[in-house]
Amino acid sequence: MLNSFAYAKGVLLMPAIKSDVLQGTLDLMVLKTLDALGPLHGYGIARRIEQISDELLSLNEGTVYASLLRLTQKRWITAEWGASENNRKAKFYSITKAGRRQLARETEDWERISGVIGRLLRLEPER
Repeated sequence: MLNSFAYAKGVLLMPAIKSDVLQGTLDLMVLKTLDALGPLHGYGIARRIEQISDELLSLNEGTVYASLLRLTQKRWITAEWGASENNRKAKFYSITKAGRRQLARETEDWERISGVIGRLLRLEPER
């Protein structure tokens, strides 16, 4: 815990959101971002996830690049060199068919476990 902010594996969470679950969801967030928005470079992926989170997440670029490397090694995304918006050389990542299948599986798992957690959190104390 850092001054009411939680920090885990390169992701700063504003203020004090527990981050253990987030460690296992960065790959899912990257896959979904690429699925929804098409090819993006690493910096663009990180910034877009931050924007979607209403700035509750602050992603360390090194952590995003580690995720991109894992996803590339699993063949869930591909990488291709291109020019960024400011005309600099950048690697652009795209989701593959295998990545879309994995995204569907992980989304289903996430929805199932979040439903269980939601039900548990709504439990009322026995009197």
